[in-house]
Formats: sequence, structure tokens, C-alpha cells
Amino acid sequence: MKDTTEKKTDFDLLAHRVLSGGTITRGEAAAVLRSDDDELLAVLQAAFRVRVRHFGRRVRLHVIENAKSGMCSENCRYCGQSADASGVPVYPLKSVDEILADAHEASQAGAYRYCIVTSGRAPSTAELARLCEALRRIRAELPIHTCASLGLLTAAQAHELKNAGLDRYNHNLETSARFFPTTCTAHTYADRLATTRVVKEAGLELCSGGLFGMGETVDDRVALAFALKEAGSDAVPVNFLNPRPTTVLAEQPRLKPAECLRILAMLRLVLPDREVRVAGGREVCLGAMQPLALFAADSIFTRGYLTTPGQGIAQDRTMITEAGFILAGIDH
Repeated sequence: MKDTTEKKTDFDLLAHRVLSGGTITRGEAAAVLRSDDDELLAVLQAAFRVRVRHFGRRVRLHVIENAKSGMCSENCRYCGQSADASGVPVYPLKSVDEILADAHEASQAGAYRYCIVTSGRAPSTAELARLCEALRRIRAELPIHTCASLGLLTAAQAHELKNAGLDRYNHNLETSARFFPTTCTAHTYADRLATTRVVKEAGLELCSGGLFGMGETVDDRVALAFALKEAGSDAVPVNFLNPRPTTVLAEQPRLKPAECLRILAMLRLVLPDREVRVAGGREVCLGAMQPLALFAADSIFTRGYLTTPGQGIAQDRTMITEAGFILAGIDH
């Protein structure tokens, strides 16, 4: 009689292969995402083994600053600052002094990296000049690492930011090439890939991740992970959709905590030595299971996420240390 028992994935074996210098396949990545709740601890243990090899138990704090809000021409369905949404604060690019003051505040709070974010398709010439001046002053006055997320970039703009002292540039692929057109039509997936290439060619670190929970499939999530690997992403911010009231995705249900944890574990196994950061939606989607995210991820955004607040730096620091992890300073 034919055995119809479904063969279970050996997650410990996957971790061993990755730790031995091998890789997991797309099918195995999908198996991580399709694992059931009874297997969750085994999935997290596999991810944790890989995480500890490359990052120990340290956790880096990143502070994100919304330096320019609203007024965006793009129609990203998930974004509260998109052309189709309303209700968020609207203000132009902050002054150099304001950006510098925010960087000082982040540094004093113990953040490893300060991330400057602006709304819009791409920075104007005047905006780029102001941001470069702010970056030069941050570099001169503070030990904090920097990142910027300003939209689409040209090669010349990427080099200008690099010369001003920027360490890293963020430009998320967000989802798979197949699913992307359902999330935005104002620009293309190819546009996003082009920006990731100019960032790497300029010698900047690439921060590129995604947003999960928009209605994408397991295969879309796997495709994104491998696209990030191919793009050479040095850091992978992992956002979980926290639907904004005025956006097209306002009624989209939030992901369950276990699903979020499986996504983080899959990304760790596909991208073993890359920084994996828990970003937007952390508190609302993971809830009481937030500390478990640290078994796969090695960094978090703290304080807030552009248009939504977080639980705060003090609570995040307590969560990290009580879970047995170590806050990493600037020199780690």
C-alpha cells in the first residue's frame, strides 16, 4: 500500500546546510512559510542557529526620521503618504539644523543608525543639496551610521550622497515582480531594481526589503527573498502591513504573529549573513510574540515608523535585554 504520509521538512538540516556554506532552494523556503504552528519553534531554532553564527545575540537599534511628509506623486496602495491617501501630516523637507538635531537625539538614545526618509518619487536638486549638507554635518559631529530613503536615484545622485558621507541607501523592492503592479502603477519594478543597482555601483550599502501582508502569495514572498539576494541587499527591513485608514488596503487583514515569524525565519535562511530588521507593523502584528522575532532578526526600528508610532525606545530596550539579547552600540 502506498504511503501517503506527507514528508515533513527537517528545518535543523536546512540550518546545518546553510551554516556549512550551502543554500536553501525556493521550494524549501516555501516549506518554511507553509510550516504549521506545531513546527514554529523548530523553524525559529533553525533561523536562530544561523543568526547566532553571523550576529551573535546583538541587536542594533535604528531610528527612522520622516524628514519630508506627504505631497507624494506616487500611488503605492499601502502607503499613507501616497497620492491616493489622506490624513497624514504634510510638510516640506526639514532644514539642515532640524535633520541634525534629530540625528543627535537618535544618537543620544543609543541608536546604531539614523535613517532619513522623504516622501516623493525622487529628490529634487535643491532637496539633495540640503540632505548632503546635513549628512556632512552628521558625519563631522556624530559617530552614528546613516541611511537615506529618498525614492528613485540616478547614478550621479548616488555618488553625490556617497561623497557627502552617506553609508547606506534604502530602496525596498516591496514584493515580487509578479505582484508589484497590483501595489503601484506610478513606477515599475524595473525602476526599483535600477535604483538598487546604482546604489551598489556607487559603493553604498544597499538596504532593501519588503512589505508583507498585502495579499501576496507564499511564492511571491519567496520570489522577493531571492530577488533581494540577487540584488545584493546588505540589509533587509521586514515590514508587516498595518493598514492605514485612508489607503486602498485599509480593510486588508493583518498577518498573524506566527506567519510573521515564519517570514523572518525564511529570510534569515535565504540571506544568512545579511542584516534582517523588523520594521513597520512589528508591534501590531507580532503583539506579545515580538521578542521571538529576535531569534531570526538582528536589528529593529525603534520609536516609530514614518506615520505610525512605535512602543518607544525604553520599552524596546527592555524587551531586548529581558529576552536575553544584547544592545549593540556604535562600535559593534
